[in-house]
Amino acid sequence: MKVLLSGGGTGGHVYPAIAIANKIKEENPDCEILFVGTEKGIESEIVPKYGYELKTVTVQGFRRKIDLENIKRVFKLCKGLEESRRIVKKFKPDIVIGTGGYVSGPVLFNSALSKTTTIVHEQNSFPGVTNKILSKVVTRVLTSFEDSHKRFPEDSRNKLVLTGNPVRKEILQSRKSISRKKLGISEDKKMVLCYGGSGGSRKINDAMKLVIKNMIDEDVAFIFATGKVYYDEFIQSLGDIQLKPYQRIMPYLDNMADGLAASDIVIGSAGAISLAEITALGKPSIIIPKAYTAENHQEYNAKSIEAQGAGIAILEKELTPERLNEVVFKLLGDRELLIDMSNASKAAGKPQAIDAIYDEIMVAYNENKKIKSSKKVSKVEDVKDKNKDGETIIKEEKDNSESKEIKTIGIKKK
Repeated sequence: MKVLLSGGGTGGHVYPAIAIANKIKEENPDCEILFVGTEKGIESEIVPKYGYELKTVTVQGFRRKIDLENIKRVFKLCKGLEESRRIVKKFKPDIVIGTGGYVSGPVLFNSALSKTTTIVHEQNSFPGVTNKILSKVVTRVLTSFEDSHKRFPEDSRNKLVLTGNPVRKEILQSRKSISRKKLGISEDKKMVLCYGGSGGSRKINDAMKLVIKNMIDEDVAFIFATGKVYYDEFIQSLGDIQLKPYQRIMPYLDNMADGLAASDIVIGSAGAISLAEITALGKPSIIIPKAYTAENHQEYNAKSIEAQGAGIAILEKELTPERLNEVVFKLLGDRELLIDMSNASKAAGKPQAIDAIYDEIMVAYNENKKIKSSKKVSKVEDVKDKNKDGETIIKEEKDNSESKEIKTIGIKKK
């Protein structure tokens, strides 16, 4: 079996593709897997690290205004379509999976034209433009938020299947007591984890200064990842503070599994994969969606989690140090509310999403293979000859690759 995966631009598109590839390889060790991405995207660094081959094509997203730059991007799209066509033609995949980003468009479009099994995985509550267009031509669309279904074209909704976002094994296997022991945090301590995405968030950092000072005063355990570019500036802004061993400020959190498992509350942005990890472990959250993301998808993600009672959403434009401090300490001081939010978070989470994704991919593949096989059987054709009772005699011709068989249905002709 040959599998082609395409997704790029951000980790939110690439990591789900990696998780899907790993699962397919785990279940089918002899399968051949190829990734298609862009040379400048994050996939050019991530994919090879996981041991997969990456082919690159030329494609770039369009701006929201008509200008010379957009005209150039039209030519890049045409070039990308042709490059994708060549890759698909040469590789001859059995299954093609797109996880979002502009690079998915040309790859899945070319594959759909060749009647290959094509799958889209949409991570966000508000689907991207590329995936909404592709939903019209692909075999199946796998979604992560139920409320995303109403945002797909109406004539594509029969293809939608809710599976959730894949979560890394090390996160699913982490345990609170073990993680706290590793991090030196006692069981009786309240613990807060905060991070503003892989690159950090200045808005969250500014609001966290007051929260951190108060958590130090109240002896609350915490881990706060500022983002590498903001770390030095943030540390300087705090002045002369004394942190306990269980109070950490760092540029980047490498060990997300233990940080999440050990926490009582998680503060962060509303990236789809981050929310999948938070809810998979049933963690109450304070979600601060980043403004100006594509289609404002982070706000839709945050509102979806809040509507399920699993988190509290604070928009960036409403975020102040006082507001964040108020919400943090309200949750820390209300055990019953934390329990209710934790239960709602568990209910919203889909820890076995990768199994559901794999199952749907294989069902779609087998269904498509069956359809292709049935098309080899020629259509039933009417024969004008009639028997003595005037009944029409029907001939059905089956054309298989191994043998050709004529089957007569009805009464023998005269």
